[in-house]
Amino acid sequence: MPIISLIRTFFAVISLALLIVGAWLLWSWYRGEVQMDADGVSRLHRDAWELWVGGGLLFWSFLGRLPVGLLLARPDSDPMRPARSSGRTIISETGATLYIEEHGSPYAPPLILTHGWSMDSTIWHYAKRDLAAKFRVIVWDLPGLGLSTRGKADICLSAFARDLKAVASQVGDQRPILVGHSIGGMIIQTLARDDPEWFRQKVAGTALLNTTYTDPLRTMVLSRLLQAMRKPLIVPMMWLQIRLAPLAWLIGWQSYLSGATHLGARFGFGRYVTRSQLDHVALLLTRAWPAVVARGDLAMMRWDAGTGASQLGASALVIGGAVDIVTKAEASEEIGRRAGMAKVMIVEGANHMGPVERAELYNGALSREEGWAAIMTGAPAAGGTRGGSTTAARVQ
Repeated sequence: MPIISLIRTFFAVISLALLIVGAWLLWSWYRGEVQMDADGVSRLHRDAWELWVGGGLLFWSFLGRLPVGLLLARPDSDPMRPARSSGRTIISETGATLYIEEHGSPYAPPLILTHGWSMDSTIWHYAKRDLAAKFRVIVWDLPGLGLSTRGKADICLSAFARDLKAVASQVGDQRPILVGHSIGGMIIQTLARDDPEWFRQKVAGTALLNTTYTDPLRTMVLSRLLQAMRKPLIVPMMWLQIRLAPLAWLIGWQSYLSGATHLGARFGFGRYVTRSQLDHVALLLTRAWPAVVARGDLAMMRWDAGTGASQLGASALVIGGAVDIVTKAEASEEIGRRAGMAKVMIVEGANHMGPVERAELYNGALSREEGWAAIMTGAPAAGGTRGGSTTAARVQ
């Protein structure tokens, strides 16, 4: 998301500046300064403060993530263990090679999880564990991220929607429930907009987590300021990141080691984040190739769901975070209104990474969703637009 990219870039620049200053101070100390003493003898003088300050800055530049993690997040009671299982790859009609994993019984109702931008499917650690007893959980990496590779198609949400359709085709005659976080929710709405007939016939239900219905700059905090900065700053910054991707990638790794990426990632969490969660999100932000991330951010800024939300139907669950700065809770409520009879849940204290920091609430809502009762028993679910009011609830 653009705001996270801006924050991360800001801290990365500071991190790089501290590294440069630290290296310069150490070089200045090593070089020293020739001074004449009272007897006229030349002596090499070195300022001890340059050694200590330069060494401290250099230490922080490469090991700062350790103390930063201790300061910014809670101790872990249930550590995030982002291990992969044995997966496989499929080829989408876009030409992308998509990595997918399955967890749970192949005879259970299929639940397809689509992750947020700059992440990969390892972000669903808690969901895979908590939901596999009840669902056939399918996770996949978006093209260009994780273990999935891009095809010839441009990075755009319509292409991602076709990729999601390819993943959905893997469940055979079963009708999957589609779950999407952030851009994942945008992709689901795009699929509903671009192919409404297929969506009504093939999709049993949807859950949109911390997402939006339009250009994210319009539904995040400081939206007016960010929209004003779009042409003079944000778009040029994205294109610079594309052109200088190898350099940006190296700077990103230094930023991760210094803890600067953790500082940027912390803005996406509320007060519940733990150290393993923060570190893994920071690591995923660092692993993602900068040119792919920038092109995805540009694509989101050109996107609008149009009629997508109205095609979600009654079996739609929309969950937002009360303190989400990236896709504000109002965006989730608006999706619920457009969907007609969707159930909207706002999680108190959850920021944009709510599905990670409040996983027990999000996964519990997915597992208990009453609107999916017909799906669990094999009955067809109604799709399309329905009249009625949206049910909204706030949970602690």
